[in-house]
Amino acid sequence: MDADSKAADFLVVIPARLGSTRLPRKPLADIGGKPMVIRVAERAKQSLAHSVVVATDSPEIQAACDEYRIECLLTSADHPTGTDRIAEVAQLLKLPSNALIVNVQGDEPLIPPELINQVASTLAEHQECAISTVAVPITDATEINNPNVVKVVLNRAGEALYFSRAPIPFVRDPQVDQKTDHLRHLGIYAYRADFLQAYTRLEPAPPEQAEALEQLRALWNGYRIAVHIASEAPPAGVDTPEDLERVRQMLARS
Repeated sequence: MDADSKAADFLVVIPARLGSTRLPRKPLADIGGKPMVIRVAERAKQSLAHSVVVATDSPEIQAACDEYRIECLLTSADHPTGTDRIAEVAQLLKLPSNALIVNVQGDEPLIPPELINQVASTLAEHQECAISTVAVPITDATEINNPNVVKVVLNRAGEALYFSRAPIPFVRDPQVDQKTDHLRHLGIYAYRADFLQAYTRLEPAPPEQAEALEQLRALWNGYRIAVHIASEAPPAGVDTPEDLERVRQMLARS
């Protein structure tokens, strides 16, 4: 574990709701005898976070967390995004404005704990930024034109200029430009608590609505996003029944 990761003081919040369309009741899906949300929380507890909290609108998820002694807060059912749910958690816990909160998705039961540490330390190191996130180099050229793969372009300081489902940067003449590296954005974030409270008051931004990428709301309103470039992508999360079976098999072999 590197020295940078040890510098950040942070907590993890895992937003979890039952209303998934592609995989109903996803957070409670069984993986090796435990609900998926518990598997995610247990991975997060292996990070350097001083606490791990599940945020949900479901009494069933809260009951599962109670059974496994995972801290859980029951939040409003009306939140349009996971970020809004995390903002409520920051209020309920009365977190100071400079507190660092890492958002770990509730469908990432194989997330590496060091990746959680790194996104937190990246934000701690970039005092001028409100958010940090992670990207990895794209090695499969087919991903560049895949709209389900979100790309990000950085400035020289390692901050996000733009996120898009389109191939950015667009290489106009591949024969001339042989050096452009495309980066794939990974959906893990760290936030400062004061940004979360500001975010809930921001109107959706036109590029956010066009791309269906809520992080563009922050950029549109002038907030800065630091980006850590990881060497490789973590195992994929769970969106479909096929993903769930793949994760079950991977954990059974470990």
